[in-house]
Amino acid sequence: MYRVMLIDDEQSARNILRVSVDWKALDMEVVGEAASGIEAINIIDDLLPDIAFVDISMPFMSGLEFTEMATKRYPNLIIIIMTALDDFEYARKCIRLPVLDYMLKPVVRADVFDTLTRAKAILDEKKSEIIEEAEPEDDGEFSSIDQIKKYIKDNYTDSRLNLTSVAQNFGFSSSYLSRKFKQETGKNFVEYLTACRMRKAMELAAKNMKMFCASEEVGIPDPNYFGRCFKKYTGKSYSEYAQDYKKKPE
Repeated sequence: MYRVMLIDDEQSARNILRVSVDWKALDMEVVGEAASGIEAINIIDDLLPDIAFVDISMPFMSGLEFTEMATKRYPNLIIIIMTALDDFEYARKCIRLPVLDYMLKPVVRADVFDTLTRAKAILDEKKSEIIEEAEPEDDGEFSSIDQIKKYIKDNYTDSRLNLTSVAQNFGFSSSYLSRKFKQETGKNFVEYLTACRMRKAMELAAKNMKMFCASEEVGIPDPNYFGRCFKKYTGKSYSEYAQDYKKKPE
């Protein structure tokens, strides 16, 4: 099945797309969602979508900025831009980017189906010509996972750090590094990177640093996404954690 990602800061828009399309009939499945471009960039290496629906207007990173970054990492990713703004200038900018289609919101079900049918045809054609990339099988050729873990710990504050950049730094494909990292550590790459960031965030919360400052400090400039990561990791919101730490006896 082809993998689809929905990126829109409006939950209702993501819900409409999720339920209005017969994904199975298209041999597709929705594998993940993101409420901002920053969140999408942080999780795309784990989801590895074939198709992404991207809202053009989102906080912290626009749909166009996301498209530029994502298609540099994944040149075969099919992008479908969505916007509520009937604005030619937006359309003109999209044309310069590798975008399959430009759809006005609210989207029309028939139009979405037609666009996805075209996307499937493109993916089917690529699939029939693809020769599987040869990967190194000799573990002796693979740099120590300990070296990679140290590299992550030394650089996690860089918001541009991701699976692709680390793989390129060590001379491997993203898929190979993802697979080997999970085999060696029991965690996927994003889980490990997020854990490094959240451990530092806990220290900053204990020092009563403002959340938006802490999010920048640990390499997640979108405070909303940072807040969700923090709560998932600690079980508490950033403010709750900071308050509880204050109450601890000296």
